[in-house]
Amino acid sequence: MKTILLTGGSAGIGLATAQLLMKKGYRVYSGSRRGGGEAQISEAGGEIIPLMLDVNDEASVKIAIQKIVSQNGELYALINNAGNGLAGAIEDTSSEEAKEQLETNFFGSLKVIQACLPVFRSQGHGKIIVTASVAGVIPIPFQAFYSAGKAALQILTEALAMEVKPFGIQCCTVLPGDTKTDFTHSRKFTSASENENSVYNKRMKVGVKKMEHDEQHGMKPEAIAREIVKQVERKKMKSRVIPGFQYKAICVLSDLFPNSWRLKLINMVYS
Repeated sequence: MKTILLTGGSAGIGLATAQLLMKKGYRVYSGSRRGGGEAQISEAGGEIIPLMLDVNDEASVKIAIQKIVSQNGELYALINNAGNGLAGAIEDTSSEEAKEQLETNFFGSLKVIQACLPVFRSQGHGKIIVTASVAGVIPIPFQAFYSAGKAALQILTEALAMEVKPFGIQCCTVLPGDTKTDFTHSRKFTSASENENSVYNKRMKVGVKKMEHDEQHGMKPEAIAREIVKQVERKKMKSRVIPGFQYKAICVLSDLFPNSWRLKLINMVYS
């Protein structure tokens, strides 16, 4: 049975992906800070095994991967899905708040990738799938650090793909657009941005309200999960996947428009 490590598997896209992989007969270690819950088994023989893994704790990451390899003898794929959102104006974001956002959305993913690479190299194969975001292609006002982290993650994964190709390791970045998950309700706000006296407060509220509307009317997490699982099952993964025709179109048009036009249009959408 092929073994997969999935981070951020307790809800949303991660949970939908874990369940679909289980139904297809994969053994999925679903990593989360709590690591609780009962193991699940499908009729196809696949299973989801809860695993304590804090992507912000290097020791926790290494222990989790050692446990997987010792129990299974191999690791077929890594799906990096852990992440969270932070809303607020750049000026209203403290260094600590910015670092916390990037710690999970970028450095957390980096820690897990770095810990898996020696395993993949030693066995001569491996797949790394990273959930980035269309927000890493389209800069979102009042969500700049989320966009920045996802953009950095996309570039990191594409650079990594070139570095590890000789070792039989493949990399794929998945860029979901608006998706209907609990991400909307779990989004954090910077302390200063919530202050009514902030010069950005009213505009931020308008922008975030638009984001939340789009998210709650966005794609179902199961649709994103199907795209991720397709790559797991492909002999040769695509380097980048953008689920949903409308989001593919947005990314293409973003490259075609002059940057001044692009920023003006984005600003209009979130104003």
